[in-house]
Amino acid sequence: VQLVETGGGSVQSGGSLRLSCVASGLTLSWYVMSWYRQAPGKERELVARTTTAGGSTNYADSVKGRFAISRDNAKNTVYLQMNSLKPEDTAVYYCNANRRALGNEFDYWGQGTQVTVSS
Repeated sequence: VQLVETGGGSVQSGGSLRLSCVASGLTLSWYVMSWYRQAPGKERELVARTTTAGGSTNYADSVKGRFAISRDNAKNTVYLQMNSLKPEDTAVYYCNANRRALGNEFDYWGQGTQVTVSS
């Protein structure tokens, strides 16, 4: 199983970025997909999550109204559209795939992509 994030980079405050996470070795539609981030000196935190069919999403309060998570199960890809970026959004962003079935938990992480927002 491999999750590969792309789309990170450096942007000025107020700008936008779109992160992508391409999954291989698993059937994306079986997994709850999430984006997390970790800033220097801070714990990893949940940014956004989408259920298997994408019908339900939830967001950290700090990104509500600015970020949008979506998924294309046919392409095995999850996206995070980030608008109105702020310097406090600077972090490494990680894609996570999670599934619980028959008493087992399957949990996978990508390698992360750096997002830097300058004021």
